[in-house]
Amino acid sequence: MTSTIKNTEGIKIFACNSNRELAESIAKALGMELSKSEVGQFSDGETYVKINEMVRGVDCYIVQSTSSPVNDNLMELLIMIDALRRASAGRITAVMPYYGYARQDRKARARDPISARMVADLIQTAGADRVLTMDLHSAQIQGFFTIPVDHMIGNPLLVKYYQEKVGYDKDSYVVVSPDIGSVKRTRQFAEFIDVPMAIIDKRRPEDNVSEVMHIIGEVKGKNVILVDDMIDTAGTICNAANALKEKGAVSVLACCTHPVLSGPAIQRIQDSAIEELLVLDTIKLEKEKQIPKIKQLTVADILADAIYRIHNNASVSTLFR
Repeated sequence: MTSTIKNTEGIKIFACNSNRELAESIAKALGMELSKSEVGQFSDGETYVKINEMVRGVDCYIVQSTSSPVNDNLMELLIMIDALRRASAGRITAVMPYYGYARQDRKARARDPISARMVADLIQTAGADRVLTMDLHSAQIQGFFTIPVDHMIGNPLLVKYYQEKVGYDKDSYVVVSPDIGSVKRTRQFAEFIDVPMAIIDKRRPEDNVSEVMHIIGEVKGKNVILVDDMIDTAGTICNAANALKEKGAVSVLACCTHPVLSGPAIQRIQDSAIEELLVLDTIKLEKEKQIPKIKQLTVADILADAIYRIHNNASVSTLFR
């Protein structure tokens, strides 16, 4: 976080329930406290929101990842946006460290919905003036909005960690893309820490199921770093790690921005060849998911810096480097 932050007057940070700890860290990085609000459910399951302080003309930021339970968290965000709009907030920014439904960004089969676009429409219709998010599964989702979208990237945090870990022992490491779709992200990662890259060719016979077909590149005798944007059921990353071990990798490390970790993910990671999984806190890690293999870094400083720059009409693009 930049040490030059001085002017946060006119900013208010609100939190829904998906990742309140991250919201508190963002507010702390800005030298503020979270603004007062209540978000809960009536006895029939309907979501309610109460804004407990004046917001007229204020630059308001709502921190809410639309992670599991996805639909409840999405409704909390939409209703809080509506509440702030009706309370005459000056500008409303939806801070979505993790954007749910992002994988449904195109028609893969006949009669498929494009749910990522529908969510974008809902956020705009509710009254958001801007979106601040991180590592969208598909960058094209920015084009689903007609309002500004600031798309932060988590790679710098992950790269810094591995630069320190690799040090001068670059010849013994290789960065691996777990599938063809992650090649661009992995190539940038490998260039930053100045080590070679390899690619895993996989096929996906059905949703949430993947099979390793080929490994393109040299991994024998190397310490491997697997890089992905998100890990959901962990089938892809664990199959990749086990295949790399079978091909002679000395050790397997893995990292991602979004630890979705649903279904059998934790048990798969625990049983896999992965020695350490590095994740960011765009999604809250529940206590049962906090296993010794998983290490978490915070994105609070990046998002706080972005909020400060947006509020003061300064350039956000420098944060992409």
